[in-house]
Amino acid sequence: MATLEKGNKKLLNAWAFYDWANSVYSLVISTAVFPIYYSSMTSSFANLEGSITFLGTSWNPTTLYNYTLSLTFLIVGIISPILSGIADYTGNKLKFLKFFCLLGSLSVMCLFFFKDESTLWVALFFTITAGVGFWGSIVFYNAYLPEIAYPEQQDNVSAKGFIFGYIGSVILMVLCMVLIQTGVFGFLDEAYGSRITFLLVGIWWLGFAQITYRHLPNNVYNQKPEKDYIWKGFNELKKVAKELNEYKDLKRFLVSFSFFSVGVQTIVLMAGIFGSEELGLPTANLILTILLVQIVAIAGAFIFSRLSNKYGNLTALKITLIIWGLVCFLAFSLDKSQENVDMYFYVLGGVLGLVLGATQSLARSTYSKLLPETEDHATYFSFYDVTEKIAIVLGMFVFGLLISITNSMQWSVLFLAIFFLVALIVLFTIKGNKYVK
Repeated sequence: MATLEKGNKKLLNAWAFYDWANSVYSLVISTAVFPIYYSSMTSSFANLEGSITFLGTSWNPTTLYNYTLSLTFLIVGIISPILSGIADYTGNKLKFLKFFCLLGSLSVMCLFFFKDESTLWVALFFTITAGVGFWGSIVFYNAYLPEIAYPEQQDNVSAKGFIFGYIGSVILMVLCMVLIQTGVFGFLDEAYGSRITFLLVGIWWLGFAQITYRHLPNNVYNQKPEKDYIWKGFNELKKVAKELNEYKDLKRFLVSFSFFSVGVQTIVLMAGIFGSEELGLPTANLILTILLVQIVAIAGAFIFSRLSNKYGNLTALKITLIIWGLVCFLAFSLDKSQENVDMYFYVLGGVLGLVLGATQSLARSTYSKLLPETEDHATYFSFYDVTEKIAIVLGMFVFGLLISITNSMQWSVLFLAIFFLVALIVLFTIKGNKYVK
């Protein structure tokens, strides 16, 4: 197949389509079905105090899940810079993207086998490997952005990726709801219907990724690696780490990004469990809210990409962070004893959806525009990714710790507002360039 030139519409669409493929993991596994399924399953075999036993130790199920996710992101944070250095040196970003996609999709399918206390290890182990696969692939996927799109295209292309992702994940989520909530396909058991959705996510992710693979280039800069490419990969990593010190705006953006990622990713990962355990909402209400978030996020990503085009990336990002802070206060104010708490939760989901895709899309394109002229895009984006993963490790740990201290998620959510405030303050110190204002 002929290599498509940088900026080619077909190439840009093929790149964005990987969001269509992988976003079903973010929605069904990270946010909606699996966390709720995990909460339901662990509560069925918890003791009277609500604790479960794993590896001979008594755990709060939510805290155990938080710590499992923290370990996932810690692993990704450690391996991605090393692998991305090797990928840049060898020019093999596409091969790494394919490997992590395969690892993630197969791991998601294996979650099908989690069905009782004896298979709890399946849930925890494959939660880790699925997360490593997803986030590992995202490092190399994001690193393609400055190689396939010109700076003036990157805001819109990044937003298009998230829009594709939200549309695709909503389509599959609707099918998942049918499987879980009805007996239409002969699945009369909600738990079994949930397990079938894990198989569907893995097949969807791996299947649609093939479209992206067909068009993405490999070894854009015609690298010709020597045999000691692992050591050379480490040198690539050291070189980029040293270069980062020379770009103050880039460093400051990474600091801001780390703080707001604590809030964004923790809220996304814990929203389903918050609604289920803290507000006592039934599964159908939670899934409807999460679907609402995805649908509003499509509009949010589009609106804020246009705001960015008119007023600049930094201004648009600042607006999203202010709204995120509002989300934290709204969540803190909710209580299961309130009348119509489900309606308030829908409103919260709508506000969250408005800025979810916008924040992630703008963060990716802003970082891409702040990069210097370089061939080491995977290595630079690995620092972006590591920053996010360390932030999530911190966020999940703090969230779990506050739950164990206060026995409530509300204070944990409120605490996240501090991270958005610090991120906002740091953004005001960034001067920008001709592409970032």
